[in-house]
Amino acid sequence: MLRREMNAPRDNIVEIRDLHFSRGARKIFDGLNVDIKRGQVTAIMGPSGTGKTTLLRLITRQLRPDHGTIVVDGVDIANLNKAELYKLRKRFGMLFQNGALLTDLSVFENVAFPLREHTNLSNRLIRHVVLTKLHAVGLRGAADMMPGELSGGMARRVALARAMATDPDILIYDEPFVGLDPISMGVIVRLVRRMNDALGISSILVSHDVDEISTVSDCSYLLSDGKVAASGSPDELNRASSELVRQFMHGMADGPVAFHFAAPDYAEQLLGRDSE
Repeated sequence: MLRREMNAPRDNIVEIRDLHFSRGARKIFDGLNVDIKRGQVTAIMGPSGTGKTTLLRLITRQLRPDHGTIVVDGVDIANLNKAELYKLRKRFGMLFQNGALLTDLSVFENVAFPLREHTNLSNRLIRHVVLTKLHAVGLRGAADMMPGELSGGMARRVALARAMATDPDILIYDEPFVGLDPISMGVIVRLVRRMNDALGISSILVSHDVDEISTVSDCSYLLSDGKVAASGSPDELNRASSELVRQFMHGMADGPVAFHFAAPDYAEQLLGRDSE
């Protein structure tokens, strides 16, 4: 049995408190606090290198924090043994960057893969579930196609059907809009919102696409310097007075996040040694 924390807030399906994590000498998180509300779409945003994907790996305990707690539906994941951790992970669905479809399997078999791995369903029931999920993303007619025959948007939709195959409680999206044309992006945005509400799941969405996040998310967290720089609804973030928040939300080149990576003096580096 998974051990539940008696005092875990009922409205938070994931609760992160005082999270610290480093890679070597580089501090990624320095006292991070985040709540993922049950039944909502929660977006994780921030400039490149702020640890957004790393946070997803910590939530699924692919990585362990240096300090702090991560509680998933009342369970402190640090205390789970291997069997309990695998059981918990079955409650997650994952849409990887660029879809990550298995190229040697058909669309049907890609969606069927987690069902064959984690359930004892008959082939007849697997067929029913797979076709239902593909129909939900508009691709039932592509069941016999191979991943190499799909457009980028279609591949992402197949990956979403696969992520939903086992009816997860928490669906994680890691940069779901990257590389999509405007039409495909609009389709994925609508599917994220529709699937979340229709299935009653909780979604965690990591993305740089401010406009799309503003359309689909209930709450957003903007990460910077290892902590939450700002959080709230998309409208609240758009109205924020913080220079960092304004720079990120409006795509401004100048601001707290410097355009140039730290470097020696430009003139000295160009001319100093050569002029000696």
